[in-house]
Amino acid sequence: MDTRTIRRTSVILPALNEPGLYLSHVTSLEGGRGRLAEFHYADADLRDLDLADTHLLGGRITGLKTQRARLERLRCDSVEFAYCDPASLRWSDSKVSRTVFRDCKFMGATLENVTFDNVLFESCRIDYSTFARVRAVGPVIFSKCTLRETAFADCDLGAALIDGCDLRLTEFDGGKYRGLDLRGNDLSQLRGLASLKQIVIDRAQKLQLAEALTTELDVTFGEDLDDK
Repeated sequence: MDTRTIRRTSVILPALNEPGLYLSHVTSLEGGRGRLAEFHYADADLRDLDLADTHLLGGRITGLKTQRARLERLRCDSVEFAYCDPASLRWSDSKVSRTVFRDCKFMGATLENVTFDNVLFESCRIDYSTFARVRAVGPVIFSKCTLRETAFADCDLGAALIDGCDLRLTEFDGGKYRGLDLRGNDLSQLRGLASLKQIVIDRAQKLQLAEALTTELDVTFGEDLDDK
């Protein structure tokens, strides 16, 4: 069983290298009766991708590009996404388990009511995106990703770890983050610090959080005032 471990968080990776497993090349993600298993979907360049009520089980999706993508009530089990760029992505009411996203672009994406369990985001660009009511019911790792101006609203990410990521103007608005591991990041430009109760950081990051809080409160330093 392959895993990816950073500090105390371990994610179980997709089981795609098992002996005897053969991935069939497919030209569509719409399987028979809403189920697609043991597949490889590669290098599709689509204007629109609308996928609903579908179960993807044991497969790879590589080089997928879209101008618009809508994913609803999608279940992913043991799936690997690599070098995908689904523009204008809207992903809702879904469950994603034992899944990896590598070198993918989710610029300006919206994920709403999506449940994650053993999910790895690695070297992905997720800038200007919104995660709304996203839950990590199992371990989730964001490693070496960019999350600039991304908003997490009413999420439950206590089982998540963010490591080596760009968190400039990343915002947290409500939700549950107890146990969220933020070590290994620059936290000086985070927003919504009041939501980040009982997170895990290194002692050296206290000054970064103090800088972020100073900016968020828009304080004025006395030495900068004109005493006249």
